[in-house]
Amino acid sequence: MTTSHDLVVIGGGPAGYAAALFASASGLDAGLVEESKLGGTCLHVGCIPAKELLETASVLRTVRQAAEFGVTVGEPVVDLAVSQERKQQVVDGLSKGLTGLLAGRNVTVYAGTGHLGVDHTVTVDGGDPAVLQAPHIVLATGSSPRTIPGFDIDGTLVVTSDELLSITEAPDRVAVIGGGAIGCEFASMLCDLGSSVTLLEAMPEILPGCDADAAKAVRRAFRKRKIDVHVGVLVHGHDPDGSATTVRFGDDGSVEVDLVVVAVGRRPRGDAAGLVGTRVEVDDRGFVVVDDRLRTAEPGVYAVGDVVATPQLAHVGFAEGMFVVRDLLGENPVPVDPSTVPWCIYSHPEVAFAGLTEAAAREAGHDVVVSSHRFMGNGRAMIVGETDGLVKVVAEKGPDGRAGRILGVHLVGPWVTEQLGQGYLAVNWEATVDEVAAFIQPHPTLSELFGETVLSLTGRSLHG
Repeated sequence: MTTSHDLVVIGGGPAGYAAALFASASGLDAGLVEESKLGGTCLHVGCIPAKELLETASVLRTVRQAAEFGVTVGEPVVDLAVSQERKQQVVDGLSKGLTGLLAGRNVTVYAGTGHLGVDHTVTVDGGDPAVLQAPHIVLATGSSPRTIPGFDIDGTLVVTSDELLSITEAPDRVAVIGGGAIGCEFASMLCDLGSSVTLLEAMPEILPGCDADAAKAVRRAFRKRKIDVHVGVLVHGHDPDGSATTVRFGDDGSVEVDLVVVAVGRRPRGDAAGLVGTRVEVDDRGFVVVDDRLRTAEPGVYAVGDVVATPQLAHVGFAEGMFVVRDLLGENPVPVDPSTVPWCIYSHPEVAFAGLTEAAAREAGHDVVVSSHRFMGNGRAMIVGETDGLVKVVAEKGPDGRAGRILGVHLVGPWVTEQLGQGYLAVNWEATVDEVAAFIQPHPTLSELFGETVLSLTGRSLHG
């Protein structure tokens, strides 16, 4: 027997459940197929558990610095088993809330693996066997951690993010392979938890894709914390010896560690939905091929989230899930622009940015003017004792030589992931420096440094 819906989504991660929820809110009958756990990677082995453990690291760091504020405490001791229990409570609470939300919106959830076949038919194998059909299908099959040759994942000496997020004891020595967002977050967390950390990155700088000045600021901060950072090096394998292993890298480099964390990004699961007998294409990287409206070559079939070649971020998945619903309803929404989405990296110091880097703006042909201000002169940063980092604004230079439209905003420092909002709005509303500089910034705040940086681009500044 075939069950019909207006829309069937294959995959219950952020992009998938956003599409289902938004479809229901738009009056459509939605079905959602999920083979594992609702919430996907983000909720269970990604964003939420990672940030929970990073918060444990932050609390530990704060307690260690308590004496600077006149608060006397003993040497703090971390019980990661307790932290893991708290992490799981947060995950379980959010998972229960999501399940209830989907039920409250009358989204029909099918437990099992969904396979898309001919005529928009989705066959569900597993817990809730079913045959579904809908005029519109959304593929949201997500991604999995990438691995690299010479580093087979054994869950003991060599792990990915999936295994690392369940540790109950910090290793004494660890090598993190990959200096992108995931690798930098893990390196920062493990350093705070007491591990001796070596960070290995193949590119010339950590945090590829970030503005060069932002990446350098993070690398300087990492080195101050005694994280051993190596850039421009390839790894060549490792040589286990009992409970330890020696990682070989670069021309003749090596480091003996108790754990290797492979953090080289995520692989899209483009072929996870079967797709037999359809015109849906998957490229050689594993991404589902879509146009700028996230439509595949099969009419009525969309793909969203990590499975398409857009930034692999949960909030981008949310936006894409809502976009396709608006598109299939004929509302002609504006496509998500990958170059202007907000990015947040929860290392210490944090990183947040939106829009073009200085280098990307110049490569795109813009004549630019740039302003940077450091947190070391910010009153609130001094109060909280976190003065590493900067605010950098990239603006287009007008024909009169004055700064005009804001092209990019780049932040490194305390709580910058919570400060990006006004910079993101400025970039996406194509605001000018004169328009943004006119707004009053509350004092004393960390966020006033953004206002100060923009103000200086008008040709007159206050404190900087």
